[in-house]
Amino acid sequence: MATVTDPRRRMVRRQIAGRGVTDRRVLAAMEKVPREAFLPDAMQEFAYEDTPLPIEEGQTISQPYIVARMVEAADVGAVDRVLEIGAGSGYAAAVLGELAGRVFTIERHPALADLARARLGQLGYDNVEVRTGDGTLGWPEEAPFDAIIATAGGPRVPEAWRAQLAVEGRLVMPVGETPTRQRLIRLTRTGPETWHEEEIEEVRFVPLIGQQGWPEEHEDFRRAPRREPRPISGLHQLIRAAEQPLPNLEDPTFASAFDRYGDRRVVLLGEASHGTSEFYRARAAITQRLIERHGFSFVAVEADWPDALTIDRYVRHLPARPGARPAFRRFPTWMWRNTDVDAFVEWLRGHNERQLAERRAGFFGLDIYSLADSIAAVLAYLDTVDSAAAKVARERYGCLTPWQHDPAVYGRAVLSERYRACEADMVAALRDLLAKRLEYAAHDGEQFFDAAQNARLAAAAERYYRAMYYGSAESWNMRDRHMFDTLQHLLAHRGEGARAVVWAHNSHIGDARFTDMGRVRGELNLGELCRARFGEEAALIGFGTHAGTVTAASDWDGEMEVKEVRPSREDSVEHQFHAAGVPRAVLHLDVPGELRRRLRSPRLERFIGVIYRPETELQSHYAEVELPSQFDAYVWFDRTAAVTPLPTVQRPGVPETYPFGL
Repeated sequence: MATVTDPRRRMVRRQIAGRGVTDRRVLAAMEKVPREAFLPDAMQEFAYEDTPLPIEEGQTISQPYIVARMVEAADVGAVDRVLEIGAGSGYAAAVLGELAGRVFTIERHPALADLARARLGQLGYDNVEVRTGDGTLGWPEEAPFDAIIATAGGPRVPEAWRAQLAVEGRLVMPVGETPTRQRLIRLTRTGPETWHEEEIEEVRFVPLIGQQGWPEEHEDFRRAPRREPRPISGLHQLIRAAEQPLPNLEDPTFASAFDRYGDRRVVLLGEASHGTSEFYRARAAITQRLIERHGFSFVAVEADWPDALTIDRYVRHLPARPGARPAFRRFPTWMWRNTDVDAFVEWLRGHNERQLAERRAGFFGLDIYSLADSIAAVLAYLDTVDSAAAKVARERYGCLTPWQHDPAVYGRAVLSERYRACEADMVAALRDLLAKRLEYAAHDGEQFFDAAQNARLAAAAERYYRAMYYGSAESWNMRDRHMFDTLQHLLAHRGEGARAVVWAHNSHIGDARFTDMGRVRGELNLGELCRARFGEEAALIGFGTHAGTVTAASDWDGEMEVKEVRPSREDSVEHQFHAAGVPRAVLHLDVPGELRRRLRSPRLERFIGVIYRPETELQSHYAEVELPSQFDAYVWFDRTAAVTPLPTVQRPGVPETYPFGL
């Protein structure tokens, strides 16, 4: 049998117990069974996501919650004999094997039955027997059964199952008049010819194919989406009537639709992918207007502090930091090193040239990944202002030296006593720097602020990489808290009245409380923290698209590719906007009445980062959201195109101070 892991505990706590499953034996069984062992290799990284997953033979493994819900409803005892219909990968049978005396499971696909048998055997479930056959006929030679559970939906309870259920036995199955929509029922046999039926909840399962189920022609329904698409009649018309069409991005009036956010303290501009040109160009146009017309002070982006500082010094006409290297040379280089960012940087430099130095708009990074560069920047700064302090800082940062250029493996090292002092050393280095704030700032306030922020980043990065090793939501939360803290430091540093535009992914700027991130995975984000701190002075603006191309990789540190974006799913937010038929639009989500009510119904939303895997798009890139609570506005581009990366060689005639030069 298997051991318990943290991801499984979190799955049980949030997805199962958090939804009302209370049977302690069921929760313990769900904690113990390794779901990844019952998945194809390509799906194992999604094992503890709150969703069904594809398995071999075009079938699916059920959502963890529904497995637990059905097993709890069956009230399986320690000596019970249980019949399961639809072995699939063997996962639910393993859960039952933890609870029952004997489990008999039937699978109609021979290849799946063989896989389930092998997986259950490898994990030591010798109380589970697998058979290939028509599950609607049951397993008469092993009857009667104390419980029967079916993971496929039929038009009625098969008579064979009724006959094979013991008196006081419980049968749990989906039943529906069509193969695509069912209600989950529990049927209890109260006597030889008497039954008590209860309805549990509405569900969606693959059809029960067999002699006493649906005929073979219904098998294609197994490839339908994970949930019945919600009725869309009328919703896209409501969206079309309420949204504001936008002109071409080249039109100088494009960003005028966003003037209503010109009085906010913070305007957060999202993106549905890290590789879509329209998202970058739209954010640039909106930001230009907020800076020119409304006096915003700086743009803060989902990028590393040292890289962004190279650009900041360029756009504010400040001397390059000594030893600074060209910006954004780490994977994913195209995220900020592209022609759209280049155009915005040049605009910002030109705009600032006409401003007094103290009124020039800055460009700063909020992210946490630049451990080596940040340490180097702190040491370089101290070398210029306090050589004795630089020596002490080098000693303190020394414990991280082996991992500065590969910090993702640092978390494993802190399990040993030798490296547990690193956190204290990072904090001490920051404390020493801040203790001499007045003395150092007298030399150059901007350089001191840069050094202090790099020291903060090094301390935060040490905690982040340590947490990342355990794979918990806390590493995500640390990252977004750091981004929020950096934003607050920037606002304070720029003085009273400072206002910020933030560029980050929708997953960071949309309020996590109204997505699966917060409700299921226990994650918070920058948008949620900004709403809590700034209230109505924060505007959260999301972006979306239906189809087109995107610049992305298939794996971390993989080759950059231009990929086709699949058309949005019918049960998604994006599909509703696509059906509205407007190529470019913004919907301000303070809409009243029926439209707001309909939009608050949870729907899927697509999230593409630097990785895009179309073949696993539902599991990899969709999550459920409540759109009008997630964002204050939603910007729509029906078709979009991939960003164009900048060349990796220095262009002729470009000055040495140019931030993207090599």
